[in-house]
Amino acid sequence: MKTKPIMPITYLLIAMLAMVAVHFIFPMVMIIPSPWNLLGIIPLVSGIAANLIADRAFHDANTTVKPFEESTGLVTDGIFKITRNPMYLGFVLILIGITVLLRSLSPYIIIIVFVILIQIMFITVEERMLAEKFGAAWQQYKRSTRRWL
Repeated sequence: MKTKPIMPITYLLIAMLAMVAVHFIFPMVMIIPSPWNLLGIIPLVSGIAANLIADRAFHDANTTVKPFEESTGLVTDGIFKITRNPMYLGFVLILIGITVLLRSLSPYIIIIVFVILIQIMFITVEERMLAEKFGAAWQQYKRSTRRWL
């Protein structure tokens, strides 16, 4: 029986729960005073917006949004001119927003672990698949657009 891979949104949800747990179990130092922590709403909302915009772009191009499925089109315009991975960047912005809202230093380690996991588990594989499928077009896009920002 073939098992389904764990999707990136699951990693995001686990990271969110881990950040809250780490914050309450090991709060370390409160680095952002209240009400300045409310500025965390900015990256949080920006991350959600990046995901919605990227999802719409995939649907408009009639290509899959799911990792490990074969893409039918290479999306390179709109938000994809800024970053090759707007959805993963959006996830990181969501995590940063939550961490700022929590105010403590300890949840930042979860963001670092999350970025490393996403890079290894998804981005590397997806970029290899895109290189195989789109060849020169992918290489040109890769040269002109950064992976994260």
